[in-house]
Amino acid sequence: MERFPMFANETDNTSQPPQNSAFLEEKTFRARTVMVFGTVTDTMASETVRRLLALDAESNAPIDMIVSSPGGHLESGDVIHDAVRFISSPVNMIGTGWVGSAANHLYLGAPRERRFCLPQTRFLIHQPSGGAGGPASDIAIQAKEILKARERIAMVIARESGQPIERVREDIERDKWMSAEEAVEYGLVSRIIVRRDELSQTPSIMKTR
Repeated sequence: MERFPMFANETDNTSQPPQNSAFLEEKTFRARTVMVFGTVTDTMASETVRRLLALDAESNAPIDMIVSSPGGHLESGDVIHDAVRFISSPVNMIGTGWVGSAANHLYLGAPRERRFCLPQTRFLIHQPSGGAGGPASDIAIQAKEILKARERIAMVIARESGQPIERVREDIERDKWMSAEEAVEYGLVSRIIVRRDELSQTPSIMKTR
């Protein structure tokens, strides 16, 4: 299982997903939807932020971001996480498939009440990893940065889930997988949804159906 690497040269950018047709791009844009699929890389972060900024310039209406990713480069996840908070338009995060590692980090960019997932979604949290190499002094620097990143990730998860920081630190020592229901209980997700129209429904309305 891939952990989010600390350094950009640990990611494989040799294979990129095929470009969507202009027709599908336009339809997705008009639907105010951003799709985050595959490994989180600097290229993905650039494309995702470009779409967020363009949609934000169009209006302040909500943007739906659909996420299915095993994770990837930590700082690329940071870029998307911060951009979601930077723009004026609210972002509905919708997890599907799996939301792991750096993808979980960017997913937490939205406030809890706007974090949703589909029923079969799985979530994965764990600490960052790094490929230390080179002179001993460089290895020591990289190790120190990994420890700092681990604490930062733990603090974000604790803040956004409501879990005690001590529990989060313990949980991310190893891969922690969660089902959709377990992610709701943990605080990563507000609600499990089945259809798109449920994004605008309150929990009380859904219970009466």
